[in-house]
Amino acid sequence: MEFSDGVITGLLIALAAFEPIITLALGAAFLVTIVGAMKPTAPLDLFGLFLGALLGFWLLPFSVAVSTPVQLLVTCTGFAYCLFNVNMARQTHFMLAEQHESVLRQNDWLTLRTFHLSKYLSPALRKAILTGKDVKAGTQEKTLTVFFSDMEGFTKLAEELDPEQLTSLLNTYLTEMSEIAFRFGGTVDKVIGDAIMVFFGDPESRGVRADAVSCVSMAVAMQQAMKELQSRWRAEGIANPPALRMGINSGVCKVGNFGTENRLDYTLLGRTVNLASRLESAAASNEILISKDTYVLIADAVDCTDKGQISVKGFAAPVNVFSVTDLHKNIAIKQAVEDRALARNAQIQKLLQELTLIKSRKQLI
Repeated sequence: MEFSDGVITGLLIALAAFEPIITLALGAAFLVTIVGAMKPTAPLDLFGLFLGALLGFWLLPFSVAVSTPVQLLVTCTGFAYCLFNVNMARQTHFMLAEQHESVLRQNDWLTLRTFHLSKYLSPALRKAILTGKDVKAGTQEKTLTVFFSDMEGFTKLAEELDPEQLTSLLNTYLTEMSEIAFRFGGTVDKVIGDAIMVFFGDPESRGVRADAVSCVSMAVAMQQAMKELQSRWRAEGIANPPALRMGINSGVCKVGNFGTENRLDYTLLGRTVNLASRLESAAASNEILISKDTYVLIADAVDCTDKGQISVKGFAAPVNVFSVTDLHKNIAIKQAVEDRALARNAQIQKLLQELTLIKSRKQLI
């Protein structure tokens, strides 16, 4: 439509014999129309204006001599039309600016609410919701490595501490352990009181072996962090701080969204999960107890002690278990540090012997 208007405007300009005032008035009115409305077809509309003027110049057999009063009337009308369009464009700009600010405020509000809501959702559910996927009940089988931890002595400690101290201790512990889990790429499935469940291999996996090594590495880091927390708690007046027990198992699990259409939980089910939980219960203070299935995957990267077979509740046959000592790379680093320390001590002893020999020679002289 604007292209047709451009052609007609060009014909009118040609009909007026390109009278400067008429040309400026009609051209300005047409430009304000297409520019003020921000038409995407503006270049095509301008082409229509020039095409109409050229056609009129070549094809019209006559032209009209426009009198001064008519020129004044056209000029005033064009000027008024331009003012009207400019005012309309200004009002539209302010309205769009207000709508834009309103949308930004709503986005900030939604972002804040989403951030708070994400604390109560598993990473897989949160990612699915934010990407707009259809979240519904459904599971799949995957080979995962499952981790359970619990604080030994926490129940007794809860009876001794006041609620504020207990809350501070528990929040410090959970924050520290959750950050370690995220650092090693684990998915924190549940936090029930002082117990933590983490799994590796879903929603993203780096391979069954790499997932198992990451899980055991996480447990070793948690073990070290717990020792530091115990020292801090002793300094704060807690004589017998709780110790950490950890259990790890690898195997096939059912993983996915369990529940109903109104309430979903992204979690794991299966024998593998049950055994990991039982291993945590069977572990000693500050011990990482792993199954044979996990040991086979991490044997070349982690130093372990074979603890033989133990009876596990809910399992008919005894289970082979191993206690994690440390990562091979950590042991190598510690050994290198000890070797340097021994070498340094040997050098010091040698220097002391030489000094003693020099002193004895002086005394003889």
